[in-house]
Amino acid sequence: MCRLSNGGPTVPEWGEETMWPRVDGMRALELGSPGSMRDELNSLVLAGTKTATTCLLDEYAQEMEGLEYVGERQALLDNTGRRIATLMFTGVEVKPFGEVTWEHARAEGEGDASLHDWREVHRRFWGEEGTSVDDHVVVVCLAFRVVEHG
Repeated sequence: MCRLSNGGPTVPEWGEETMWPRVDGMRALELGSPGSMRDELNSLVLAGTKTATTCLLDEYAQEMEGLEYVGERQALLDNTGRRIATLMFTGVEVKPFGEVTWEHARAEGEGDASLHDWREVHRRFWGEEGTSVDDHVVVVCLAFRVVEHG
């Protein structure tokens, strides 16, 4: 689960622009919700257990940002907005939520026992963030690797 900007997805007012934070010249990625969830997800990334995440396609339009691309590097941020790693994207797929594969879900490294469990956790997360997700909602499946710590 990814969050594309500080404070979560926002819909800009007329004439207002929103963008992902930039750190060291790179776009930045914040995983999950601030607090213990972000700490846990970041720990999984740093340990090499989490090598994928999933974002809602609609958030890109709301944040007025383009999709990641294979080879792009982004700063992974902690709860204070500090870069804790640099990620390089190795895969980017856009598809309906119901077509996300177990291979991708397992690569998220969050301990889900099945694809069904993974889907339920993500539906609950996005639902708590204000977005109802069914099998037709379009998501962005990102695969990455850590290329630099700190």
